[in-house]
Amino acid sequence: MARSSDTYRPHMSKAGLAPTHDVQAVDEFGETRDLQVAGEFPLTIKVDEREVVTLMTLGTFPEALTLGYLRNQRLVERLEDIKSVDVDWDREQVAVTTQLGHGIVDWENKLAKRTVTTGCGQGTVFSCTLDKLYDVRLPDIRLRQSTIYDLLRAIAAYNEIYKRAGAVHGCALCEGTNIHTFVEDVGRHNAADAISGMMWLDRVSGADKVFYTTGRLTSEIVMKVAHMGISALLSRSGITHMGLELAQELGILMIARAKGRHFLVYNGADQVEFDAQPEQKASSIKSRPAGGLNAATLT
Repeated sequence: MARSSDTYRPHMSKAGLAPTHDVQAVDEFGETRDLQVAGEFPLTIKVDEREVVTLMTLGTFPEALTLGYLRNQRLVERLEDIKSVDVDWDREQVAVTTQLGHGIVDWENKLAKRTVTTGCGQGTVFSCTLDKLYDVRLPDIRLRQSTIYDLLRAIAAYNEIYKRAGAVHGCALCEGTNIHTFVEDVGRHNAADAISGMMWLDRVSGADKVFYTTGRLTSEIVMKVAHMGISALLSRSGITHMGLELAQELGILMIARAKGRHFLVYNGADQVEFDAQPEQKASSIKSRPAGGLNAATLT
């Protein structure tokens, strides 16, 4: 078995695909237009020749996506346990070879129960993912309102594939006011897994990071960022009730509906320093009706 090393990286193919494809469409005036559409390809992950799951993906970072999926599902605990990751698009599969060649440790128990989630194209959460979720100890994080605004402005320069073709979600790993990594894919869970894989390869800690997504904050996304060691979530979309309950249990700062100078803090409002409140509605606090969810609101 390979020895633990801060520099160890498994052998990996470089099989990223072009994210968009040229097509023609006829508009409402009956005129033919040259356009681009997002790619979508099946990719079956096999570990030591045993099939784990088939993902539908844009295909731009298939190796990182594979590693991030195995990491976030807690199917493989150590990067050093993986010998190679080889993508073969002709066969629509990625072959993951472990150091021992015996497949995923405790395979039957880990895959004993699968939960189909609301992820785009439907995601899957294994029982082992849930079992180890509450072993995670996330660091405390504080965030300034002005930093949130700076991040939203910085992220506006990304979303390149979405601007060209639509039909994708984007996720970003943020540090301070900087965008560390930005990934787009046909599903937000794929983009999250690809970022997780990149973090794993580069030994990037999630302790001081903020995770941004264009998609909704579901329980699946909360679980993924928790396994990545990140304790702050930012989204331009909404949340689900289970996602909120899980964020509360794990102590994750959850900010959603973030666009322009508006956002809602659904969990962890005491961790936000409101240092840049808009003048027109300074200190405006709204609450949902009785029985609903309470959130600090700024517009």
